[in-house]
Amino acid sequence: MASDIEIARAATLKPVTEIAAGLDIPDDAIEPYGRTKAKLTGDFIAGLKQRPRGKLVLVTAISPTPAGEGKTTTTVGLGDGLSRIGKTAAICLREPSLGPCFGMKGGAAGGGRAQAVPMEDINLHFTGDFHAITSAHNLLAAMLDNHIHWGNALEIDTRRIALRRVVDMNDRALRDIVIGLGGPANGIPRESGFDITVASEVMAILCLATDLDDLKRRLGDIVVAERADRSPVTARDLGADGAMTVLLKTAFQPNLVQTLEHTPTFIHGGPFANIAHGCNSLVATDTALRLADYVVTEAGFGADLGAEKFFDIKCRKGGLSPDAAVLVATVRALKMNGGVAKDELTTENTAAVGAGCANLGRHIENLKQFGVPVVVAINHFSADTEAEIDTVKAYCAEHGVEAVLATHWAEGGAGTQALAEAVVAQVEGGKAQFKPLYEDDLSLEEKIETVARRIYRAADVSIDKAAREQLKRWQEAGYGDLPVCMAKTPYSFSADPARLGAAEGHVLPVREVRLSAGAGFVVAICGTIMTMPGLPRKPAALGIDLDADGRIEGLF
Repeated sequence: MASDIEIARAATLKPVTEIAAGLDIPDDAIEPYGRTKAKLTGDFIAGLKQRPRGKLVLVTAISPTPAGEGKTTTTVGLGDGLSRIGKTAAICLREPSLGPCFGMKGGAAGGGRAQAVPMEDINLHFTGDFHAITSAHNLLAAMLDNHIHWGNALEIDTRRIALRRVVDMNDRALRDIVIGLGGPANGIPRESGFDITVASEVMAILCLATDLDDLKRRLGDIVVAERADRSPVTARDLGADGAMTVLLKTAFQPNLVQTLEHTPTFIHGGPFANIAHGCNSLVATDTALRLADYVVTEAGFGADLGAEKFFDIKCRKGGLSPDAAVLVATVRALKMNGGVAKDELTTENTAAVGAGCANLGRHIENLKQFGVPVVVAINHFSADTEAEIDTVKAYCAEHGVEAVLATHWAEGGAGTQALAEAVVAQVEGGKAQFKPLYEDDLSLEEKIETVARRIYRAADVSIDKAAREQLKRWQEAGYGDLPVCMAKTPYSFSADPARLGAAEGHVLPVREVRLSAGAGFVVAICGTIMTMPGLPRKPAALGIDLDADGRIEGLF
């Protein structure tokens, strides 16, 4: 079979105006970026608020492994499958970050016959949203240092500056730096560093704001530093919120593209799920729900990270009530969780599949805690055997959920019709009784412990003394009603990425906490997780180039 990029390049795309018309979006409500991409206008979005919402389906997955799970591919395939069975469907995805595209993944728009297109554009710059977010964040950082340079009227304690700069690339050398060197003209020397753009609070704010006024308010609420008396200094105090909103005005508008089968697809925002809240923008999801009968969206990494944050942060903030969850698993990944090495995954091993199903079962149990019905999608690989697939189906049946084989990578929407029908049956059965994991009135420390114990199955939580004292100060300052955003390895229920399967009884170490007052959550950084990833030994960038005809190759 052809590569992902070859399939995408061979596709015949419809003009974006036709894709918009399929959702009754008029031509004057879109701002085209060429033939196949467009942004929706703010006036049109505002006019949709009185319409009822359609049905919301979350696609999540078991814990990620090097064997692959295919969450985005399944999201796209399910959207196409719903369209094939006669539903007006739309898909909501995050925008890919350049960091992982040139680092690990090489692209993040789906795969095979289940792709969002134009895939090269989506993976590389797209409509410039991430550049706008990077610029808005770094404008704030520049204004902060400039304020200190010109007299520091706000009496900022330069030892207590929380804001770091960002760049949309994996670059470990920028994690910790010293700025302001070179004499008085260059500012005040101090320690600082960079995070990746997708970990920026500005990214989180863009993805949780409801309109431009809300965006500006949230940007103004960003706490950039503290004074000596520990009182907060905000972006509003620096006068940066207006200019930041101007930089983000166009980026705030959702992007519309299509799948290979022309299902409308909104791709907007892209916070990571291991170090941020891992969901596409609320405005894109809400817009899609006002336009389509069924909206399929995804949350990053496994259900313990992406789905938990989708439910406890995005749904809580946006008043969303999901109708079903699809849990993606592969036979290959289950084998790895069962102890099989990557180079032995093509050999039939039902015992390892059965052992690895413990990870699948844990995620099923966790999703049920939110009151959302679950369907398991077995994302098919060619080496999977019938016996292995039957092992997964039997395990799921024992746990009260249906498992459906999905062949969308090879067959597109035709390979997910059965999955789509199973999802519709759950949704129309009215079984969803959604509720977040915890109430707002729990303390910040209690919220961290609730997620650790109920989702990660930790026996205890070890919070660094300084972090515990910081949580107490925020609690007393009025931030105690905020949800928590856990920054943790995605590869294990524990903080140890090597501990696969269904780890339990461990101690979750919380070494640092960060306040995202504008986004409206508190980040708990667990173990050795980094908010600026590094490149692997052999980054995907080594295989990305232009061919003799000037076409991109190496994105997959």
